[in-house]
Amino acid sequence: MARQKPYDGVALCAPVTTPYVRFSDQTAHWWAGAALAALARQTGLGPADFDGFCFASFSAGPDTVVGMVQHLGLSPRWMDHIPTGGASGVMALRRAARAVQMGDAEVVACVAADTNQIDSFRQTLQGFSRFSQDATYPYGFGGPNATFALIADNFMREYGVTREDFAKLCVAQRTNALSNPLALMKKPLTHEQYMQARPIADPIHLFDCVMPCAGAEAFIVTTPEKAQELGLSTARLAATIERHNAFADDPVQTRGGWARDIDDLWAAAGCTPQDMDMVQLYDDYPVIVAMQLADLGFCDKPALSRFITENDFTIAGSLPLNTNGGQLSAGQAGAAGGFQNVTEGLRQILRCPLGDQIPDATRALISGFGLVNYDRGVCTGAAVLEQDVLR
Repeated sequence: MARQKPYDGVALCAPVTTPYVRFSDQTAHWWAGAALAALARQTGLGPADFDGFCFASFSAGPDTVVGMVQHLGLSPRWMDHIPTGGASGVMALRRAARAVQMGDAEVVACVAADTNQIDSFRQTLQGFSRFSQDATYPYGFGGPNATFALIADNFMREYGVTREDFAKLCVAQRTNALSNPLALMKKPLTHEQYMQARPIADPIHLFDCVMPCAGAEAFIVTTPEKAQELGLSTARLAATIERHNAFADDPVQTRGGWARDIDDLWAAAGCTPQDMDMVQLYDDYPVIVAMQLADLGFCDKPALSRFITENDFTIAGSLPLNTNGGQLSAGQAGAAGGFQNVTEGLRQILRCPLGDQIPDATRALISGFGLVNYDRGVCTGAAVLEQDVLR
């Protein structure tokens, strides 16, 4: 593998979250516009100033990024559509960073937006993928709960991870969410409540599942010089990885593409998992959080249960996890769920979190996971963000 070139000359800034709502009669276009307007308010930039645009959405169809730039009144010289769901935030970050680095754009707005109307979830599943339509739906098997029940059951049997371990992750994220005024889940969650929750698709229970909602997330990728001109605090991109359809021969997913490339990530970043002040991991279900903790280098899979037991994942703990509450407690706004770990990691580094601040945080590990078909997620990515010492 060719050695990753550094992301010199790139600055990350202006993380934005539009407040989530459970249901919305607005379109994904409206939510994208709200996010772009929030970016404008934070930066002083107008539509003509964004010469790059990166977009992700499940519910903007039939429009892609092409229709979206017209709808929003943009005229970029560079744009990209990221159809990778929960991996879209990391991948938008990667692509925008290289565009800025190579001079193809100076100010890239990265936006993910989805609505959640009463029937949105069913419609999303209906047209999710040809694989699902052909291979699983005819047998009455469909939807993420069934898929992740299969993955979780196999993972638990293989590595000795238990519902008690998942409970610790979910309870910690709910604790973190309580300081986030925008989180949809407002009540504390106890270990006992998690364990006694009703089953959904064994071994998946109620608090293993995210709450679909409407919302948007956004951030800007630009040059350090432009950020300084605008008076914006910045973070730097230390390293990234991306992989699709890794380990296709595994009978059921027990690892993601991170495992193929993690050594390259840490080598390029010049640091180790132990140097991270936080982890902002994609968390559609806690089994995927556990899988990432191992695949990203924090422990071996047979040691996962012990690692979870020995660590505190709250904001004040030994390894803060999804400090805004993550999707499990803040909500899953479609493709924006793949952006919220990027925006929250940026906020913690820039000292402007939605909720409580991790003391002295300077580094964040961000991950993405998306497009799940039957027994595995196809798309994975990760990034290390660092505080810009020049800010």
